[in-house]
Amino acid sequence: MSRRRVLPADPVDRTQLPLDEWRLVESRPHDDLGLAETLFTTANGYLGMRGTPEEGRDAERHGTFLNGFHETWTINHAESAFGFARTGQTMVTVPDSSVLKLYVDDEPLLLSIADLEEYERWIDFREGVLRRELIWRTPAGKRVRVSSSRMVSFPQRHLALMTLRVEMLDGAAPIAISSQIINREDFRDDFGAGLEGGPLTDKADPRQTTDFTHRVLEPLQDWHSERRMLLGYRVANSGMTLAVGADHEVESEAEVEQLVDTSEDKGRQVVRAHLEQGQSLTVRKAVTYHSSRSVPHRELFDRCRRTLDRVRSTGFEAQFRAQQEYLTDFWRTSDVELPGQPAAQQATRWCLFQIAQAAARSDQWGIPAKGVTGSGYEGHYFWDSEIYVVPFLTFTQPRWARNALRFRTNLLPKARVRARELNQRGALFPWRTINGDEASAYYAAGTAQYHIDADVAYAFAQYVDVTGDLDFQHRDGVRVLVETARMWADLGFWRLRADGTSSFHINGVTGPDEYTTVVNNNMFTNVMARYNLRRAALAVHDLREADESAYESMRIELDLDELELEQWTACADGMQVAKDESLGIHLQEDRFLEREIWDLSSTPEEAFPLLLNFHPLVIYRFQVLKQADVVLALFLRGSEFTAAEKRANFEYYDPITTGDSSLSAVVQSIMAAEVGHQRAAQDYFRTGLFVDLANLHHNTADGVHIASAGGVWNALVHGFGGMRHDEGRISFDPRLPADWPELGFPLTVRGSRFRVRLVREEISFTLETGDEIEVTVRGQTVLVTADGAAVALADQGPLLDDSVLDRPVGLGDERADGSIMTSYVPTDPEDPWEYPVASDPDDIIDQS
Repeated sequence: MSRRRVLPADPVDRTQLPLDEWRLVESRPHDDLGLAETLFTTANGYLGMRGTPEEGRDAERHGTFLNGFHETWTINHAESAFGFARTGQTMVTVPDSSVLKLYVDDEPLLLSIADLEEYERWIDFREGVLRRELIWRTPAGKRVRVSSSRMVSFPQRHLALMTLRVEMLDGAAPIAISSQIINREDFRDDFGAGLEGGPLTDKADPRQTTDFTHRVLEPLQDWHSERRMLLGYRVANSGMTLAVGADHEVESEAEVEQLVDTSEDKGRQVVRAHLEQGQSLTVRKAVTYHSSRSVPHRELFDRCRRTLDRVRSTGFEAQFRAQQEYLTDFWRTSDVELPGQPAAQQATRWCLFQIAQAAARSDQWGIPAKGVTGSGYEGHYFWDSEIYVVPFLTFTQPRWARNALRFRTNLLPKARVRARELNQRGALFPWRTINGDEASAYYAAGTAQYHIDADVAYAFAQYVDVTGDLDFQHRDGVRVLVETARMWADLGFWRLRADGTSSFHINGVTGPDEYTTVVNNNMFTNVMARYNLRRAALAVHDLREADESAYESMRIELDLDELELEQWTACADGMQVAKDESLGIHLQEDRFLEREIWDLSSTPEEAFPLLLNFHPLVIYRFQVLKQADVVLALFLRGSEFTAAEKRANFEYYDPITTGDSSLSAVVQSIMAAEVGHQRAAQDYFRTGLFVDLANLHHNTADGVHIASAGGVWNALVHGFGGMRHDEGRISFDPRLPADWPELGFPLTVRGSRFRVRLVREEISFTLETGDEIEVTVRGQTVLVTADGAAVALADQGPLLDDSVLDRPVGLGDERADGSIMTSYVPTDPEDPWEYPVASDPDDIIDQS
């Protein structure tokens, strides 16, 4: 029954994307424009530019995005109720400044029809610059070399640099380069075709963004000089403001004419010259974006001027060097090495580079599910960040992790308001949001995912344990932990057992698996809430011991009664985590085993993902999972479960997991490796690793799956590297795949960076910076020093037969209560092989 994909070691089309361990290379213009635009996006966490061609066409989805820059709109429920999300938020495209149109003999370069003698486009992960080289034979038979580059700066988050160089290889011709800034949010083509007023359009896939049919960017001012242009806007409903500016520098042996003009929705600088054979023309374009929740555009204009003035004084080369130095430091602390695995090595580095592009300069904004690579999920932030991305940042880039968590601290006031709306104490973070308001219109698979509070708390606790940043804990972390613990203590209730003891229950919630909604005692939620409660009590105790004055200030601010700590501990100790003794598994929720099992093996491929082909009520009646739920809890809180429990749970839940969510495969890989299903671990790892490069979910055009990219690091380090942490204690129990000669990665723990090298016979550690640190390997303590330390390995863990994953344990067997679990596929009664396709967005699950 398992839907585990068995991919080849390299599922990428290498005739299109040749293999290079440090670069993503395109050997010809890509057939799938949307996919290529996502794969070749340049971004820094604040600013992102999709990989559309310099000419602006042909393109499937133009997009330049600023993290958090959004429009708001009223959510119109067919049948509303108190507490439903009221305000939608959608990330909007800011004016596109990437366009550098080229004309030779007044003929435009269009890649889709151009006669190209040579072509290569690439991005080197060590320099973070998108480059392209081509030789174009024009319709008149003249040969022209065209070289371009595009860089979104990491050191200067508001800056992007572009260059276009044209060289006449033979013949002579008039050349024109039109550098433009175009408002594509309101004008969808280069010729001014706009949108008519009207309501929001429906969308059939909740993973895609909402389109607006009203004017979004209201022009405030346009200005230009001989070499600079500025445009200013205000977003219609959200009130956010924006300024974009561009400077140009031109170099040529020939005489050059320049024309510049701006209007409300377009800026243009045209450079013209007549080039003889051997002559060239180079245009360098510096662009800056500044945005604000409310600052007037004139202030943003001044900020743009300062950014552009710095580039004018230092030059482009200085910016390129600074970019390379920035990334050199990133790779020093983050690179995962896979010798002898070139395809996996390239894909791993591409994934890590995507996390940098999503998080490096988010600077206390959140990390959107698609980063700033596309409009998928409307630019919203989910729990994905805390569980899949922040762990990577915590162990490699602690400053970035702190910024990501500060974003949650800044949302705390609105989270308190949201808790009141749902009749709870404390704070309840929104399931999906940009500005802190809940934006999930489908509450059953959205708002009901209360586990978001525990996920945020987990990330805060992990960050403090790993980094030792007690200042952050005492000022920010303790407040988040207290308010989330209050929510759990208030949400749950006590029930008396037959033996006279009491248990603490949490009802009416949805766990990570969105195919099982509004249930009682979701195992993941209860396990994570239990940890949240305990860590909150510990954080308050620690603050009181460390700084009595800071503790008293926090107590007064939060109106904290010390008896609450005892309540939290009692709730944690009494937390209901149900287990079926006959199967030896923990129940995903109280009544999970009462449902029939969905026969995944008999479900045709075109019926997946289920959420787009079956009404939610159909899905909810079955034992079928969108993504790992219980299995994720086993990984995050592994010390609370035995090896036998982990194996039993994995072997039961894995066969009924569809993998419809890109979040699932990497978690399944980690737990498969730990329990001993080594082949399954590799299969799941490849599925997560190539989800975008091979477009496995057929939606990479919407943007990079950032959480899955973070999960790749987790699968490598936690899964195959066998690293675990518990309250800051680092341990290893490796699971190196049989056909991998070696795995290496750096970790930063409490300011000390050390490198881990795993081969089949041993695991070794070498301290690179900071103080010596202790770790354990299968129970043996190791002191990590600059001289290095190694531990011999007798094996790489147990090796289990994967055939047991073909069906859930116990399927078809009589259970203790006399019932028998069966499986089938819900089909269309008119035609058992025809599957209905969902078309109404109100009938579709809200997905992360």
